[in-house]
Amino acid sequence: MLEIKDLHVEVDGRKILKGINMIVEDGKVNILMGPNGGGKSTLANVIVGNPKYKITKGDILVNGKSILDKKVDERAKLGLFMSFQHPQEIDGVGISSFLRQAYNYLHKDKKLSLLEFQKLLEEKAKILGLDKDFYNRYLNKGFSGGEKKKSEVLQLLVLNPKIAILDETDSGTDIDSLKIIADGINKFKGKDRTILVITHYKRFPDLISPDKVFIMVNGQIVEQGDKKLIEDLEEKGYKCLLEK
Repeated sequence: MLEIKDLHVEVDGRKILKGINMIVEDGKVNILMGPNGGGKSTLANVIVGNPKYKITKGDILVNGKSILDKKVDERAKLGLFMSFQHPQEIDGVGISSFLRQAYNYLHKDKKLSLLEFQKLLEEKAKILGLDKDFYNRYLNKGFSGGEKKKSEVLQLLVLNPKIAILDETDSGTDIDSLKIIADGINKFKGKDRTILVITHYKRFPDLISPDKVFIMVNGQIVEQGDKKLIEDLEEKGYKCLLEK
């Protein structure tokens, strides 16, 4: 469903991605790991169309068609979604209101009334153990790290995208919140959905059972394989890959 072909990306004249090739299959959970500063978050931002990044070569395809000419909102309409490593606080914008407007924008052929949307929101919030007090708050305002990540996963479940890119959804969470977040992602899984999770830690992949693992170092994919690759990393670390 999502294919990256020989992707080269610069920021302010500095090369970040140096020929990325990836096939992120639908119906599967894909993990992207690597040391800090390797380009993982850059790749996520480029896929969803962040204009800060300049593509100098290569292509991004969804269902075999290039999306390079698509703006951020157009890519969202195609079914792309990204949760952020550092979600922004937006004072004055309620989570419920924000999500209803986003949902109806993305599903113009089947918009939901206020009552219909509230039913959907309550159903998805229950998966994460969230009540009305949570989603009636302003978006991420005063949230703890774990609450911000639950808010991101709530957005994932409500908006129901085809391709979900989750950038360090496990960072800043305690073990209880991590299990809840993983449960939400597991509930989201499906044969027509593609998931790419960026993480640093073995603990999170253990909870979501990835099908494929990619390792990125210095802007390149240097290894790919099944979840055994994560176990090898735990034992050897990134040092051997950096030396290569």
